[in-house]
Amino acid sequence: MSVNDTDGSGGSLYAGRIPIFPRRVKGFYRSLKWWIMGIALGIYYVTPWIRWDRGPEMPDQAVLVDLAHRRFFFFWIEIWPQQFYYVAGLLIMAGIGLFLFTSVAGRVWCGYACPQTVWTDLFIMVERWIEGDRNARIKLVKQPWNARKIRLRLTKWTVWLLIALATGGAWVFYFADAPTLARDLISGQAHPIAYTTMAILTFTTFFFGGFAREQICIYACPWPRIQAAMMDENTLTVTYKYWRGEPRGKHRKREGAEKLGDCIDCGACVAVCPMGIDIRNGPQLECITCALCIDACDEVMARIGKPRGLIDYCTLADEIEEREGRPHAKPMWRRIIRPRVVVYFTLWAGIGLAMLVSLFMRDSIDLNVARDRNPTYVMLSDGAVRNGYTIKVSNQNHETRTFRLSFHAEDPAHPGRPYPLEARIQGSDTLTFDVPADKKRSLRMFLTTLPFAVIRPSVDVEIWVEDLTTHERAKAETKFLGPKLEQLP
Repeated sequence: MSVNDTDGSGGSLYAGRIPIFPRRVKGFYRSLKWWIMGIALGIYYVTPWIRWDRGPEMPDQAVLVDLAHRRFFFFWIEIWPQQFYYVAGLLIMAGIGLFLFTSVAGRVWCGYACPQTVWTDLFIMVERWIEGDRNARIKLVKQPWNARKIRLRLTKWTVWLLIALATGGAWVFYFADAPTLARDLISGQAHPIAYTTMAILTFTTFFFGGFAREQICIYACPWPRIQAAMMDENTLTVTYKYWRGEPRGKHRKREGAEKLGDCIDCGACVAVCPMGIDIRNGPQLECITCALCIDACDEVMARIGKPRGLIDYCTLADEIEEREGRPHAKPMWRRIIRPRVVVYFTLWAGIGLAMLVSLFMRDSIDLNVARDRNPTYVMLSDGAVRNGYTIKVSNQNHETRTFRLSFHAEDPAHPGRPYPLEARIQGSDTLTFDVPADKKRSLRMFLTTLPFAVIRPSVDVEIWVEDLTTHERAKAETKFLGPKLEQLP
């Protein structure tokens, strides 16, 4: 039997996608989604063009991922490679924040702020603007191909492609000076990687937002299968109150109509759902809790003179109390502020606070010392021992600074007594040197025992670098190694 057979009869295991054409709806949640979409898209498209003075040698861009120099700029914040833990901290905060929002209001991220949702909303808006609302689009898809259908489809696809191209273009602007890169892209002088990245993002945006849509959420995204672990009986989620709506019925003037529930089985909640599901069938993996069904149902309830809230955000605990006709035992704020939420928020806020404190207390210079490993030490003709070191000093200021190297070594046989060593920078007569703004300089330094020193096999050494402008200092610890006593002549 083929893997595509269900029972050996030749039937496929996979059902073809049924196109979904959400109907336009008005209401609080639809307006909220418009606002979030507008703000999110505005931030994404505009941010690379915000200017920020970074001195003569750096692009004046507020937000920049500088891969060439392995740095990240965010307005006045500059993250160097050795400070990547800030990026890791942000990713951890994003994950915990997702757990936090899910524990409070279910898949609220998926329904309002997920990029797939935002761009799909934008593409559906364009589709509705060009082809008409739900009924017009259903009628159009069933029509044979003619001049009108071809014109509408080409117009829609062209606008989608322009949006997708702008999306890919905006992404690459985060990695280089936006005005300069824009000129290079138009003139054909940009790096091939820029064009390749734009092409990939243009295709994925065009396909995911225009054609795949809900299939990405159902099949490609793992979050629907994980989110249940973050939810409990006090999590707000979109709920159809079947105890109030059932039994359904459209005819309200017939005999026995008084036994009918509030649901008139109009299908408005299904018609507006971007996932194509019926919320009246209960919680479903496909539901992204976008709440458009709430707006649609509230509009119908207002029209027929019934109370709003047949479909509403509700917790499982409140659902049980409402079904039994009892008042809510807990106010909403007590449903939200519960141990799980407090733990998530404490972790999230604690990591954020620690990062802020660390960010404002970090040094503007960084020192890295690597001792030569081959050879470990060198015996000079006069009997002295020399060790070589590679010194890397990062100047994280926006101006050239002068630095001075110094060291401290303690004699292991006589605690508190300095071990007699002499320091020298290769190619220089002094221990001072300059490092350009926002640059890292690598130097070779040698430590050599003085003539009267007793040779020790291992000495702890602290190497310091001092900014002579601000007197800020940075320290690195290393070793000074020599031959063992039995190796000495």
